[in-house]
Parts: sequence; C-alpha cells; structure tokens
Amino acid sequence: MHLLNTGLYQFSMTSDLHHLYPIVDSLYGDADAKDDFIDFRIKIKFDSLVRRFIRPQISFYSDQHSPFKPLPVSQAAAVLEWGMNWCIAANEYGKLIIHAAVLVKNGKAIIFPALPGSGKSTLTAHLGLSGWSTYSDEMAIIDMQTGLVSPLYRPVCLKNESITLVKSWHPQAFFTPVCKDTQKGDVAHVKVSSWAQYQTYEPVPIESVVFPKYVAESELKIFQLNQLEAFTALSQNAFNYNVLGAEGFDSVKKVISNSRHFEINYSDVQEVDAFLTEDIIS
Repeated sequence: MHLLNTGLYQFSMTSDLHHLYPIVDSLYGDADAKDDFIDFRIKIKFDSLVRRFIRPQISFYSDQHSPFKPLPVSQAAAVLEWGMNWCIAANEYGKLIIHAAVLVKNGKAIIFPALPGSGKSTLTAHLGLSGWSTYSDEMAIIDMQTGLVSPLYRPVCLKNESITLVKSWHPQAFFTPVCKDTQKGDVAHVKVSSWAQYQTYEPVPIESVVFPKYVAESELKIFQLNQLEAFTALSQNAFNYNVLGAEGFDSVKKVISNSRHFEINYSDVQEVDAFLTEDIIS
C-alpha cells in the first residue's frame, strides 16, 4: 500500500503494476503521509488473468466502484490521476468545486475555468514553474462560507504539443513518462511544486476569474465580463453546483461579487503573465 497525501485529501493506493510506484513516489513521495485517516482507498489492477498477458488492460477502483472502462496498461499513470480527480469531484459536497486551475501570487488567487483545448494547463504549468504558486490544475476547492480557495498538492496534466513546449521552457522540471493515445491524446504530468513549498500555502481570497482561450499566433486580447456573464460561465464549470442547490448558487454569487472577471485570447504565455501580474495582483 502507498499513501498519497494531496494536502486536503489522503489516498491509499494499491496496484498490480510495480512500474507505477516510482512514478507515484516522484510526484508525491516527499509529502508527509500518515495512515491514521484515509479519505479514499483506490486500486489500479488487472480485472482478469487474461488481461494481464493478452492486450493488457487495467481498471481504476475507488473501494469497489470502477468509474471508467478498462484502459491499456500503458495509460496507468494518467488513469491514476484521472481517478483521483473523480474521487474528489464525486464525493466532496462540503465545498464548491469548480473545474478550473488556480494560481496564486501576493496572497491573491486567480482561477481559470476553461474547456479542453483552451491552453489552461500549459499556462498553469508555465506560471507554476515561473514564480506563481499552483493551487490546482483541475479543480478550485472553495469554502462556501468564507469564499477562500484552498491548495491541492497535485501535478499539472499536459497534453500533446504542450508536453514538448513546457519541457523546452522548463527542462529542469520532473515529468512523468508520456502516456500515448489516451482519450485525451498523449498525456504527461509535471510536478510544479515541492511538499515544502506546498506547506507554505494557505487558503486565499479569489481576486479574479479569468476564462482563457488559446488562439495561435494572436496578440493578447482582454475582454471584461459583467457579473451575469461571469456567473453563468462559472456555474457551468462547477462540478457540484446542481447538487449543492441554494448553497451552490450563493457560493458562486459570492465569488463573482468579490472578484473581477475577464475572458482572454492569447498565444504568448509571457504576455498573460505580465497582464496578470501588472493589472490584477499588483
């Protein structure tokens, strides 16, 4: 059994795949982990003896539940991270969860809700390795009473051309081996902070909500959104908005009321960094 401490949640993992453990250790091995409290017990295993040897496939389990269809063994590292995301999104009802990256500087958070293909994770990885604190790549965990967003100790998921790009910008960073031909294309994860760095992170207020969209070879374009536009877009990106009911509505309203909201089209991550630093969190 391996313990994976992500800060807010602790997982215990068992697996038939011995090659998976060094990858897990590289991402989470520096975190303090204690077996006194486990939030999620997860497994990655072969479902049958046949699938261990013939076109080997593995399945992810949370307790006895398997939310995904079996996938090739070569995709195990990606399946683990997707499964951990599923555990949190499917079971956390005490906080508002937005499908968004969260970057922090000067004690102020910017959340980036975005659809696939927006360049969100590429931007997150670059900023997280360039002086920003990465609180999350996939989900903003927001306290419904205070409106503060909390950090998760997780890597950033990169896809396709983004893997090569971020490696060229930050060759010193740790990247997991590339999982080929997944449902999202080629996938790798990059570690953007150490456990020592993570321990300095605290829940912080949300200064701005920025909806990014990558547009190749374009200049940076910034559009300010009104509260109705921002509320609609943010609520559509919430994992548990409908389940939370009135609490979810009030939580999204609180985020929107206390922040500024933008949509940006960009191709240059340096231009985005300058805009965020100079115009939002300065």
